[in-house]
Amino acid sequence: MDVSAKTFSEGPEDPFAVRRAASAVLDHRGRIVGWSERAEALLGHRPQEALGREAVDLLVEPGDLGLVQEAATRCAGEGGWFGVVPVRDRDGQRVEVGCRVRAVRRADTEVEWFVVAAPAEEVIQWETDRSVLDGLFRRSPIGLSVHAPDLSILRVNRAIARFSGIPTEQHRGRGTNEFLIPTDSETSEAKLREVLRTGKSAIFAEQPCRLRQDPDQELVVSVSAFRLEDPAGRVLGVTQTVEDVTDRYRSRRRLALLSEAGSRIGTTLDVERTARELAEVAVPELADFVAVDLLEPVTRGAEPTPDASGSLYRIATHGVSLESHQPMPEEGTLRFTPNALQAQCLAERRPVHRTHLHSTDEWGDQAQAEDTPAPGAHSLIMVPLAARGLVLGLLSLWRVDRPEPFETDDLTLAEELASRAALSIDNARRYTQQHQAALTLQHSLLPRDVPEYPAVEIAHRYRPADPAAGVGGDWFDVIALSGLRVALVVGDVVGHGIHAAATMGRLRAAVHTLANLDLTPDEVVSNLDELVDRLAAEQEPADEHSPQIVGATCLYAVYDPASRCCTFARAGHPPPAVVGPDGHARVLDLPAGPPLGLGGLPFESTEVELAEGSLLALYTNGLIEAGGQDPDEGLSSLLSALSVPAGSLEETCKAAEDALLPDRPADDVALLVARTRVLAAEQVATWRLDSGPEAAGRARALTTEQLNRWGLDEMAYTAELIVSELVTNAYRYADGVITLRLIRDRSLICEVTDSSSTSPHLRRARNTDEGGRGLFLVARLTERWGTRYGRDGKTIWAEHPLTPQGGAVTL
Repeated sequence: MDVSAKTFSEGPEDPFAVRRAASAVLDHRGRIVGWSERAEALLGHRPQEALGREAVDLLVEPGDLGLVQEAATRCAGEGGWFGVVPVRDRDGQRVEVGCRVRAVRRADTEVEWFVVAAPAEEVIQWETDRSVLDGLFRRSPIGLSVHAPDLSILRVNRAIARFSGIPTEQHRGRGTNEFLIPTDSETSEAKLREVLRTGKSAIFAEQPCRLRQDPDQELVVSVSAFRLEDPAGRVLGVTQTVEDVTDRYRSRRRLALLSEAGSRIGTTLDVERTARELAEVAVPELADFVAVDLLEPVTRGAEPTPDASGSLYRIATHGVSLESHQPMPEEGTLRFTPNALQAQCLAERRPVHRTHLHSTDEWGDQAQAEDTPAPGAHSLIMVPLAARGLVLGLLSLWRVDRPEPFETDDLTLAEELASRAALSIDNARRYTQQHQAALTLQHSLLPRDVPEYPAVEIAHRYRPADPAAGVGGDWFDVIALSGLRVALVVGDVVGHGIHAAATMGRLRAAVHTLANLDLTPDEVVSNLDELVDRLAAEQEPADEHSPQIVGATCLYAVYDPASRCCTFARAGHPPPAVVGPDGHARVLDLPAGPPLGLGGLPFESTEVELAEGSLLALYTNGLIEAGGQDPDEGLSSLLSALSVPAGSLEETCKAAEDALLPDRPADDVALLVARTRVLAAEQVATWRLDSGPEAAGRARALTTEQLNRWGLDEMAYTAELIVSELVTNAYRYADGVITLRLIRDRSLICEVTDSSSTSPHLRRARNTDEGGRGLFLVARLTERWGTRYGRDGKTIWAEHPLTPQGGAVTL
């Protein structure tokens, strides 16, 4: 294949080029006086056959004569002609050729006609290609520029001229840096050089474009580029197409921003966090600075007034960080006049859109103008945050660095963002309201201040779970028992929410009732197990408003400061930790028992003797499992924290809290720490009495003698009556040895123990009865009295308070 054929196959080339076209010369009478080799190749007539003959006779069919004559007439009149005519080749075949005819004047003033011809299909293709090329430079809406290897402009089309505002002919020889700002020009030329160097075309590459004549208008263009080469492969330059896609780009970014907002706003049920997420999403895609202002009731979970009145609280701000800008106004209460834009936006529930902020008049007052994030803020959008018919606050957006003002589409986008965020904020507000109600209920059900006890020194910690997890059902308690004993309780209701808190309150009340009955720890836990089972049965079938109680865990301990004995019973709860006076920490090995509400297995009590000054720690699983750590590792960390010497129990609690808990634990945490005490020997007097008629008298004498030693002579008569009645009851209704014990503390405690398990019954005797008034007298003479049971019998006890001076209280 020759070079010309190859060239034609690779692109639109003029078929009348000398190397490709057939040529002939006609004299003024129409005779052929010149015939080229290409003419012979095209039509088959050899030169000796064509020269001197009339062109019409040789080349035109009789049927086509009229058409040819018409073309000849136009040619003669216009001095030339171009078009397609049918001719006859040497084989008599009719061939359509495209002809271009031009007049050639000789020295003798005669006119000859120079004819150039090519196959009609090639001419038509060339004309089509030429029309396309002409359309690209004259009518195409897409910009087209041709650059030399040094990137100077060779030619641009009219779309580029409209874009730059300079006529097409004035672009030649210039560089892009004469039309674009330096940064955009460098970006454009770098990509063109890459295409020139590699020959790899760039396709639809989006890049910023700002013209020198209007640098404040930010445009985005889509650029495609390809390298120009001649048939020999020499690089001639590079051509690029430029399309303004600013609107499409912004629409796509707005959709992307909405999509991002859907995933980033409302990730938690926290009002402040949700407001911060809204501010962070809007910067820098939509605005340079953003502020979220909420009505004050919304910030604490309350419902705003229907008329959206009240003060605004700036809860979140976010903006670009540039030294030339003053910081955003700090969070806090905002004050504005009734004429301010905030008041207008809240009252009318309509957005405010200011494309240009020229003066303080735009704000309504000077304070408003000072609220702008930077002196250069030139455009503002303010949108009410409204959800479910309530206005919650305002979303304010400013532009400072971005030169173009907010457009109508930006306002639509801001409204959509505000609408989505307002719903999330209202959900967070409602949750906060419910969470605070549940938290208030929970705190009201927990002990506020634990009083001092003779048996133990107490410290405690209660950490509610992260609001996202909901209120839990953890609780602790310290209950004073008879004989200066104390009950230590820690429990955990399964689940979260107000129902868990309410169930916790019911269980805590039940524990108090059972403790006041002086039941043993295993009996207390067994009764709690039955209570949880009944509560669950009452709620069947469960519904969405009253979720069924699954169960609870509990650890119940009773410590006796007189015997140093601590009795434990647990129901599926983590075991307690003990630190001896020597600093050695260990976990007590106690029977686990099933969680409350499961039933099926008995509960056991375990007695442990504790040295004076021992540290006893009861806790819920939220402490040792905080942060997802392994319970064994958490327990080891707890023992380490408890072993560290501390000046007070509060410091010990703080050490455990710092070692184990994150800032926002996922579950409630209860920790109860007690340091044991032992009653001094001079505070307790104990006697064993033989059962018989003389026991009551012996008890009275011993009591009077002991009270004299304690300096409580004024109480002797009352104490003798109490002891006499209790010992008499034991003698009459029980067998075996009777134990009398007196304890002096903040009250005088009288205890009589016998081997009988029969509980005495208080009744009112009739006037005719000779007896039955003993326990009635005891109840009248004492502050409290009761019965507790042990393994080998029962103990009847009575407490009589002392005055601050140590004497008896007057009855």
